[in-house]
Amino acid sequence: MSLRVWDERVVPRLTDLSLRGHEVGEWREVACAGLTGRVLEIGFGSGLNVRWYPPEVTSVTAIEPSDLGWQLSDRRRARSRVPVERAGLDGQLLDLPDDSHDSALVTFSLCTIPDPLLALQEARRVVRPGGRLHALEHGLSPDEPVRRWQRRLEPLQRAVAGGCHLTRDIPGLVEASGWRVEDVEQSYLLGPGLSRPWTYGYRVLAV
Repeated sequence: MSLRVWDERVVPRLTDLSLRGHEVGEWREVACAGLTGRVLEIGFGSGLNVRWYPPEVTSVTAIEPSDLGWQLSDRRRARSRVPVERAGLDGQLLDLPDDSHDSALVTFSLCTIPDPLLALQEARRVVRPGGRLHALEHGLSPDEPVRRWQRRLEPLQRAVAGGCHLTRDIPGLVEASGWRVEDVEQSYLLGPGLSRPWTYGYRVLAV
């Protein structure tokens, strides 16, 4: 199987399976709380956030590069009271007007976007002044033994998981892109110690 076929036909299914669990769902619920109005969602994937949109959300503009990921979201979108429109493939270059959205949401996507700083700057351009960014991501652990393993494993992770990085400093990227970080929660997901290079999570709220 070629790497391109793997990335296009296998990785979206593996991502859907690995990120739909109960504990990750609880994190998603917290990350989505407070979203309002017209929401820009970068990295919509298979629609795992749809069930957690609060009542104040009126529509979602979805940016999703994977056709298979979009297909996997069909039933979730069909059950949603919130209209979802796919409006692009690349979070680094949004064909959307300035100040046209009220909030932005990005979950488990900054790890794979080639230039996450550019994507966050684009989100900042598209969200109106005073609007908020809600991010839920995995990334760099504060524990040096885990960080060493993250650095060792990252080349393999990128090769088999669609370019996914293990060592990105999510709050640092959000700050560097011009957002003002208001709140950060971070912890490991439950699981064995061996899983820690993959399971250090950040929930970030920025304005």
